[in-house]
Amino acid sequence: MYNGGKIIAGLAVFLAFFLFPFYYNLGKANARPELKTDTPAIREWAQKYGKKECVESKDFMRAEHMQLLNDWRDSVVRDGNRIYTNAEGRHHLMSLQNTCLNCHSNKKEFCDKCHNYMAVKPYCFNCHVEPKENKS
Repeated sequence: MYNGGKIIAGLAVFLAFFLFPFYYNLGKANARPELKTDTPAIREWAQKYGKKECVESKDFMRAEHMQLLNDWRDSVVRDGNRIYTNAEGRHHLMSLQNTCLNCHSNKKEFCDKCHNYMAVKPYCFNCHVEPKENKS
């Protein structure tokens, strides 16, 4: 084979550059963010009902909150339905501003930490007004 050494050396250099980010970051996973859910609205809810609860269970919300918000958007905008009934039969208003952000008013400490960790850019605030931070 003609110039076999040059080809193999070129492939080795290419692979070294291509694989460098993977080797460099090996074992350097970021720690999962600790979300702050201690807002005045959540404390009030816990005093009133005896427990901190969201629209659905904690595990459901961690895994499916974006799908839930998309379903809410479609239901409200397309069908005019504004009431959500959760798995336990409780009714909630389908509203990002008045339901979700009422309790999770600390957007930087709650939403942004997790979205930055997961490298996700939600488009909620393309339409909705971004909440003012409550210092609590």
